[in-house]
Amino acid sequence: MSYLVLARKWRPKRFAELVGQEHVVRALSNALDSGRVHHAFLFTGTRGVGKTTIARIFAKSLNCETGTSADPCGQCPACLDIDAGRYIDLLEIDAASNTGVDDVREVIENAQYMPSRGKFKVYLIDEVHMLSKAAFNALLKTLEEPPEHVKFLLATTDPQKLPVTVLSRCLQFNLKRLDEDQIQGQMTRILAAEQIESDPSAIVQLSKAADGSLRDGLSLLDQAIAYAGGALREDVVRTMLGTVDRTQVGAMLQSLADGDGARLMQVVAALAEFSPDWSGVLEALAEALHRIQVQQLVPSVAFVGDGIDPTAYAAQLRPEVVQLWYQMALNGRRDLYLAPSPRAGFEMAVLRMLAFRPAAAVPAGGSDDGRGASAGGHARSAGTGVQAAAPVAA
Repeated sequence: MSYLVLARKWRPKRFAELVGQEHVVRALSNALDSGRVHHAFLFTGTRGVGKTTIARIFAKSLNCETGTSADPCGQCPACLDIDAGRYIDLLEIDAASNTGVDDVREVIENAQYMPSRGKFKVYLIDEVHMLSKAAFNALLKTLEEPPEHVKFLLATTDPQKLPVTVLSRCLQFNLKRLDEDQIQGQMTRILAAEQIESDPSAIVQLSKAADGSLRDGLSLLDQAIAYAGGALREDVVRTMLGTVDRTQVGAMLQSLADGDGARLMQVVAALAEFSPDWSGVLEALAEALHRIQVQQLVPSVAFVGDGIDPTAYAAQLRPEVVQLWYQMALNGRRDLYLAPSPRAGFEMAVLRMLAFRPAAAVPAGGSDDGRGASAGGHARSAGTGVQAAAPVAA
C-alpha cells in the first residue's frame, strides 16, 4: 500500500476534529441544526487553513443518511464515499483548470437535475477567483437562485479578485491563520499517534516555519521525519530548515551592543558552517529586536523565552538604536538578492548596524575625546576597531 502523507491521513472528518476556525464551525453548525442553510457559501483564507476540508465536512453534514446535522455519522455509505472522494453528488471543480464560460455553462446545465443519491447536489469550486469574467457572469443567475437541491461552496485564497456581484450572493467566512500553539498541539498529537519520538523544541521550530498553515506544517513534519530517520531532534530539524540557533542571534546582538566587530564576524563565520538561510537569520534578528523594543517601551508584556532574554538587551541598548537596527534588518532582507552573495549581503547588513552608531553627546563647552560611545550610551573600551559616527556640521 502506498504511503499517505500526513496532511491527507489526518485531514479532519468532523467539525469537532478541526484545529481552529471556531467562528466558522459555530456558524455552520447552527445553520445545519436549525435548518437555515444558505444556498451559497464562500470560504476565504490563506493556504492550508481548512477551506476545502470545511467544505467537505459541510457537504457530508448535508447528505449524511442519518439526517442533516452538524455531526454526521461518518459510517453511512454517503459519509464514507465523501471521505474517499467518490461521492457522485459532491462535484469538486478546480477553477484554476476550468476557467472558461463553457465549463460554467456545463455546471449550470447539470445543476438542473436532481441528485443521484443524496438530498443535495453540492458544487465545491476551489480557487474560484481564477474563473474568467465571462464565467462569473454566466454563473450569477444560478448562484442567486439555484434549484432547491443545489448548494454552492466556493473557496479562494484571493477574495479581492472576486466580483462584488458574486460576493453579495454568498455567505462569506474568512478563515484565520493558525497560531503556533495550535499547530504545535496538532503535531504533538500526530507524532504520538504515529509513535515517533520528538523534542518539544523541534516541534516549535516546525510550527514557526509553517507560518500559520497547518498543511504546510504537516508537509514539513513529513520532510523532517524522512530527514531524521528516527526521533525528531532540534538540531536535526534546525539543519533541515536552515534556521539559526537563537543563542547565536543573542551572540550577534551582544557583539553589536559591545561594538565588537571581530566577535561579530566570528559569529557570522560560525553560522556559515551550517549554510543557513541568511534571510531567515535577518528575520530572527529583527524578531529579537522587536522583542527588545517591546520590553523597553511596554515592559508589562511577557514573552516566552527562546534563547534570547529581551530584558538584558533592553537595559544595554537605547530605544532609538533598536529602531534603527530593526529597520536595517528589514532593509537587509529586502536587498539581499541584490548582493554579490547572500552571505555578503548579510554581513553588510550587520556591519551597517555596527557602523551607524550614535555618537556620544558632547557637553556644552566640552570636547570630544574621540573614543566614541557604545550603543547603550556608555563609553567603549579601546581596541574594538569601531568608531562611533560623528555628526556632520551643517
